[in-house]
Amino acid sequence: MSHANAVLTPRTRLRLAKLVVEDHWTYSAVAKMFMVAPRTARKWADRYRAEGASGMADRSSRPRRSPNKTPQSVVRRIVALRWRKRLGPVQIAGRLGVPASTVHAVLARCRINRLTYIDRVTGEPLRRYEHPYPGSMIHVDVTKFGNIPDGGGHKFVGRKQGQQNSLATAHRTGERGKDYRPRIGTAYVHTVIDDHSRVAYAEICSDEKAETAIEVLRRASAWFAERGVVVERVLSDNGSCYRAHTWRDACADLGIKHKRTRPYRPQTNGKIERFHRTLSDGWAYAQFYSSTAQRNAALPEWMHFYNHHRAHSAIGGQPPVTRLTNLPRHHS
Repeated sequence: MSHANAVLTPRTRLRLAKLVVEDHWTYSAVAKMFMVAPRTARKWADRYRAEGASGMADRSSRPRRSPNKTPQSVVRRIVALRWRKRLGPVQIAGRLGVPASTVHAVLARCRINRLTYIDRVTGEPLRRYEHPYPGSMIHVDVTKFGNIPDGGGHKFVGRKQGQQNSLATAHRTGERGKDYRPRIGTAYVHTVIDDHSRVAYAEICSDEKAETAIEVLRRASAWFAERGVVVERVLSDNGSCYRAHTWRDACADLGIKHKRTRPYRPQTNGKIERFHRTLSDGWAYAQFYSSTAQRNAALPEWMHFYNHHRAHSAIGGQPPVTRLTNLPRHHS
């Protein structure tokens, strides 16, 4: 690819070569017109005669031989020390007896020059991926939030007042646990996020059974379809609701291919795990709620803000909806 200040781009080279070969301009005249040396004009004209229009494309400037290139055995030792010991360039250079600059160049070439690029558990480079268009892959999962007793929970009103609110709520609802302690319950938030655009869909449910997850998937697929997105694949963890035969059959009915993450490997489903943290910080615990109903009522407005107005760092600081087809009212 030509650099920003290049005098001759592939299209301009073709114009130059055609003037010489087909219109019989002299090298000096065409060189003066395109502000290059006559020798350069001759080079592109000769290449056009030999290869045609395809010869005008950029070529790699990489040398055929690199006698001073770091041996592959040293590269492997550098990478091994980085993965296993998480050492920096100076420490690795001291162990192997090579310049620190060489070590850094190898680490940068292997894309492990930053420790944040390496998985803490396995020591392997992080493999970041993004599907090419909306609907190519959606992620599904369930996150749980404790219900809020009347008057507010302990995170905002303190533990003592929170316990009193829980007792009052349990007295009103009659919900008690086995040891007669107040049982406030749990909100199961079923979440769906598109891999390419990061557009998200969420529903608050009373359980995480397969039947509930299936209905959420059906409604989410219809919700995405209204926005011009056809869901092709769905990625989930190995939760019981996603291992059920009814879930498999529902995916088949919807024409969706189901994939599951490797056990004990939540990083594969990292986009929706990161969305859960954003959901927690931006909605569930962002402000004081006096009841579960008040928090539930705030979810649709926050989801609209997330999809239409919140800048997303992974997609260039733009809201997720900007990556969908530009249909009416998508960006309002």
